[in-house]
This record gives sequence, C-alpha cells and structure tokens, in this order.
Amino acid sequence: MKILQIGLGSMGKRRIRNLLALGLKDITAFDLRADRRAEAEEKYSVKTISNLDSSLVAAHDALIISTPPDKHLEYMWLAVNHGKPAFVEASVVKQGLEELAQEAERRRVFIAPSCTLKFHPAIKQVKEIVRGGEFGKVCNFIYQMGQYLPDWHPWEDIKDFYVSRKETSAGREMVPFELTWMVDIFGWPREVFAFHGQASELGVEIDDTYSINLKFDRMFGNVLVDVVARYANRNLVVNLEQASLLWNWNDKIVKLYDARGGRWIYYYEPEGKASAGYHPSIVEEMYIDELRAFFAALEGKGEFPNSLPDDIKVLEILETLESTNTGAKIGV
Repeated sequence: MKILQIGLGSMGKRRIRNLLALGLKDITAFDLRADRRAEAEEKYSVKTISNLDSSLVAAHDALIISTPPDKHLEYMWLAVNHGKPAFVEASVVKQGLEELAQEAERRRVFIAPSCTLKFHPAIKQVKEIVRGGEFGKVCNFIYQMGQYLPDWHPWEDIKDFYVSRKETSAGREMVPFELTWMVDIFGWPREVFAFHGQASELGVEIDDTYSINLKFDRMFGNVLVDVVARYANRNLVVNLEQASLLWNWNDKIVKLYDARGGRWIYYYEPEGKASAGYHPSIVEEMYIDELRAFFAALEGKGEFPNSLPDDIKVLEILETLESTNTGAKIGV
C-alpha cells in the first residue's frame, strides 16, 4: 500500500513511525519546510516532497493528514476529490466540515477522524467496566486534564505554531480531544455549560482553561481542561451505583472499589513505550493501534471507532460550551 503522509511536524513524524511499525514502508511525505523534510529523510528513510499535484495524490492508496487543524479541511477535500481514503488528526475547527462530510458520504470516500484516547488501555478498561453494567449505572464523574503548554514542543516557542492562535489554541483543541472518548463511554450530554478564559500569563492571548459541566439523563459530569498545569496529569473519578472508579494516568492503574464486596480491584496497564521527549504516559502503542484500525476498516475487517458526523457533534458541543461562559454574579 502506498501512503501519502501530509505534514511532518511532531504528529507527522509520529505517524511515520506508526506506519513503519505496521510494516508499511512505501511512504511519501509532504511538507513545505525543508528542515522537516530533511529530518524525515534522515531519521526514517522516506521520500519527501515540497509540492502536491493531482497525479501524485492519484498514485497513492491513502492519505494521513497531520497538518495544523486549520489546514485539515484543505487536505480532506484533496482526498475526497481524488476518491482517496484519509486519516486526519484531531479536529477543532468545525467550519466547512459538514459540507465535506456530506460530499465524502455522497462519493463514498472514507475519512477517519482521529480518536487516539479511545485506544488508550486505561480508557478501554473504563469503557468495559462502565458499559458492562455489572456495577450499575453511572451517577456522576469528574475528569481533570492538565498540561503545561510550553512543554508540548520544548524545541520551539509556542508562538511559532498553531496552539497560540485563538481558534486552534491548545486548551480549545483539548476539549474535543477529551470529549471524543467521554461521549463514547458516557453517551451524549443533553445540556452543557462552561466557564472558559485565560488564567495564566503564557505570552499568548488564548483560552487556557475550560471548566465544563455536562448533564446527561440522570447523570452529571464535571470536566476541567487546562494547559497551565506544571505537572501533566489526567485524573478520572466515576461514581457508579455499586462502585467507585479511580484513574490517574501517571499511576497506570485503574482502581475500582466494589461496594458490594467491600474490596478494591486493580487493573494494571500493559507496558508501553513513549518516544523521547514525550510524557511517559503518551505511549506510541495507542497511536499505532489507531492507524491499525484505520487500515483494518479500509480492508473491511472492522469499523473505525469515530466518524465525521460524530466529530461534528463533538465540535458542536465545543461551540455550545463557548456560547455560555456566564454565570449568576454574587455579592462579595
């Protein structure tokens, strides 16, 4: 299979590593920057190009789109117009996506939006516990994700890439990134509300903190997403009728308190490998598994666990959240 990798930034290089891990070696990589092309050629021995044309797209079997989010649509249209299946990184920009989804469906072109955390072993375990029903329904959950934006790419200033721009800012991007796996486990919320804004001096004008409330059918969720936390963390508490579930991604254990037996049950994550410079919990295996699922879907061997319509629904939640951001003032 001939793969066209579009974008050679941090995620683009990761996707080349993923493709190689899956045994796919016929890769051509596109990027406008000469330094990124040179790095990919040296590290991964792939052919790189600085220009895309119709004949080149037509000569490949699938596209992997790893550009900044505000460029995704351009390359998704390239895939659709050439009838080529494409995998695209996590979305944050909804504008134009509905029209593209309709055209992709009309032409029967498979577009797979990323849903990386659905492949994280702990999140898969949480889904199995919650959806299994053994411990009753979920009553409520609390989730906190905190990272420090300058730690994302220590080798470059945050002003030099998309996370510093309002529409594609890091905090804003992480909200749908997290909601994508949450709605898969807990379902779609009926009502949402959020406070969001800038809580830290990062040197850029972005919303770095989102404090979110989700109301489901007889279930409630609280979510805090920020890019100001100096210690990168993900914490989840789920209260079910007959159990409480705790997960901290740094511990690599899902802990379940079974109230019926008064005992703790521990689910240990399998060992994974993180690439140099990345948080140890950002294991390469979940990214590899994600692309494996994409190619399996192409071969008719399974269904990819995300779709453009669901991606659009998650982005609609983001837009609805951002339309609230006001509360009842109290006198203090």
